[in-house]
Amino acid sequence: MTSTFDLTQLDRFAGTFTSIRRPREFTRFSYDDTHTLKPLSAESLSYYYPPVFGAPGLEEHRPDLSVGFKTFRQRDDSVDEHLDGLLDTLQAYEEALLVKVEGGEHEVANVRLKADVVTWRGMMTKILTVAFDDFSDFEMNATCFQGSIFIEENHAYKAAQRRSQNSQQPRRGEASQEMMQYWGYKFESISTLPTPWAETTRADIEGRETLIVSNNPQYCSVVRTGIGATSLILAGEVDCVLGEKPERSDQPIPWIELKTSAEPGNLSNIREAVKYERKLLRYWAQSFLLSVPKIMVGYRTPDGFLTRIAELETQRIPAQVKRGAHTWDGNLCINLTAAFLEFLTQTVLGDSVWRIRRWKNSRMIEVFKTEELMMEDILKQSFRIHREKLRGLEIAAALAK
Repeated sequence: MTSTFDLTQLDRFAGTFTSIRRPREFTRFSYDDTHTLKPLSAESLSYYYPPVFGAPGLEEHRPDLSVGFKTFRQRDDSVDEHLDGLLDTLQAYEEALLVKVEGGEHEVANVRLKADVVTWRGMMTKILTVAFDDFSDFEMNATCFQGSIFIEENHAYKAAQRRSQNSQQPRRGEASQEMMQYWGYKFESISTLPTPWAETTRADIEGRETLIVSNNPQYCSVVRTGIGATSLILAGEVDCVLGEKPERSDQPIPWIELKTSAEPGNLSNIREAVKYERKLLRYWAQSFLLSVPKIMVGYRTPDGFLTRIAELETQRIPAQVKRGAHTWDGNLCINLTAAFLEFLTQTVLGDSVWRIRRWKNSRMIEVFKTEELMMEDILKQSFRIHREKLRGLEIAAALAK
């Protein structure tokens, strides 16, 4: 039996304001240069420092984002990593709290991280933008365990999409999909430092354009947040921080999201305005979900030369769109997401695996049971054993009172 969430009558999501719990990082994890997972580690945290070009008095220089493409160290994305990195990190975080319980510093009842939904930021981005992105299609897998719904991307579907995109011949005068993807990583490489500016040499700063680019290292932030009545734990990669992270966990983190884009056309032309605002929708949704306050967009020529860097403030993007072609409404996106999450928590029940699917141009999201996978395929055994042990400790502690 298939349950459907209707996307045809969007007016029902307009006019109200959904409560939002500000995303707050409570832990993190890194992947190193070999893409080895490091739970609880900030090893791969990067620091924003833009490339210097176009300044008065300097010889005209525009960084070539294509440089180094042949030596690009690209991680193997054919491997289905499921939720493993996030689950290993949650387990390590809870095990650290258990040590405090043994020392009398913490209550065992408060060790297990509880949330209605646990997933990647990327999955929630697809839901948050679905009302206004007719080109988006997706498949996700979901299962319920100990009262939480765990959602992952359906890797087989995503891999087929990627193969299809990469097999398409570029239009005349356009770069390949692989090259344009590389431009994004190159921009990150020349816009970040591995250590704070004060600890970095001038030679390291000026030598960034010649570094071998790798997308193996990643810093992933894990946050608690809430949309409407649904509590969430989200994890997602963040590109870099402006300055340094504050020591206090209750202070907002000055994250920076890095993007590359072709120069927008004449925004007085409605077609160009719609195209530009569609990009802004994705920029806003990704950054909103992890509380990333600023987005730095590196604009480039069609052949990959960086021309300028523009700064966008995440919270101001919806108002900017409203003053423009008004092709989407951020408040409606949030209201729809809150309603969908409530629908999901009432639909995904038991220990089956469910498929969450939306076809391109479809005005519905389908949710149905699938026999292709089992819970064990989504939630690794070590995490399930850890959680069952933790649940046993909770029961024992409650009975001892």
